[in-house]
Amino acid sequence: MKAKRHAYTIPPHEIRDGKTYLTVGGELKEIELQIFGAHNLMNLEGARLVCEAIGVTAAEFYKAIASFKGAALRLELLLRTDELVVYKDFAHSPSKLKATVDAVRNQYPKHELVACMELHTFSSLNETFLNEYAHSMDEADEAIVYFNPKTIEHKKLKPITTDKVRAAFLRNDLKIFTNSEELKKYLTGRGFTKSVLLMMSSGTFDGIDLKKLAQEVCA
Repeated sequence: MKAKRHAYTIPPHEIRDGKTYLTVGGELKEIELQIFGAHNLMNLEGARLVCEAIGVTAAEFYKAIASFKGAALRLELLLRTDELVVYKDFAHSPSKLKATVDAVRNQYPKHELVACMELHTFSSLNETFLNEYAHSMDEADEAIVYFNPKTIEHKKLKPITTDKVRAAFLRNDLKIFTNSEELKKYLTGRGFTKSVLLMMSSGTFDGIDLKKLAQEVCA
């Protein structure tokens, strides 16, 4: 059977008060989604076309997609209050990091965006590859990077310095932590007003319980 190619793009939508609504027209008019971001909306539209091809109606698809919370570990909502929203995300590569930060920036244009990521993988801790992270966190009002020198030693990689990391991201105001307890202390003592805290890693920030952290930051 010959494959068919079908072009698609980001579907019509609106963002209001931190929530994304598909503008589908007809009787449905709009669908409130639990996911957001250009990459998620593109995937959603692709899924809709596949479902349409196998006989799933638009009404059936939109009814189901309204309850879809997204893939595990991708922009997972940990806490939402009037003053603070906290997400965790698996993003760690430069392209995924930028896409995630940009998506949250677009979703909450009037919030202060504090983005924190952990350098954890072999590639991200590689001195040469680090330069790929240039401008990946530009859309964040405050950008924070965490890495553990012991992880670098364990992976038998060449040591990297905080100055090298700062230069790689091309942000002179980049905050860098190499101790998870110091990072946690900073975040819980910082104070957040009308803010989004975005925690991104393929690791665990060396054992930080992010759900507990969200509650402590809020308190």
